[in-house]
Amino acid sequence: MKLSNWRFVLYILPILAFSGCKISYGFNPGRINYDLIQTFSVENFFNDSGGGPANMEQLFTESLKEFYQRNTKLELVRSNGDIQFSGAINRYTVTPQAAVSSGDPNLPDRAGQMRLTISIEVDYINLKLEEESKKQTFSFFKDYDPRNVTLLDIENQLVEEIFEVILQDIFNATVANW
Repeated sequence: MKLSNWRFVLYILPILAFSGCKISYGFNPGRINYDLIQTFSVENFFNDSGGGPANMEQLFTESLKEFYQRNTKLELVRSNGDIQFSGAINRYTVTPQAAVSSGDPNLPDRAGQMRLTISIEVDYINLKLEEESKKQTFSFFKDYDPRNVTLLDIENQLVEEIFEVILQDIFNATVANW
């Protein structure tokens, strides 16, 4: 085979081989019938977990409102929206995940990784499509290394990161219909 034929094989064949493949990732803005559903309301979430930052329930409530305003065309109303959210933060736990030897037989081993877990129970009411209403718990966690930072140092950052995932999960389970 001549050199020009090899160039064809090396350059053109992969293009042809992968031309039928399409890799795409896109955000699903939801399947909301805006002729039917035009408003949403969010009641203040409560912190029934007994832990977390003092403003955690307010942070979650406001984050939920902002998420739906940013990702839908729905109008936020104070109460009686076409779709309604309420609920509570029902779990806030910090648990050790990996033990690290202290190296000294007289000292106890310590945690090498700690895990912050937050669970939020959400009541979703869809007044226009009642069969879509549901009550569901959403949970996520983040690990951190207590040898480098304390929970107080990174608690707000971890809570925000966990909320981001939970908010996306709530959106997917409600209006995105995933």
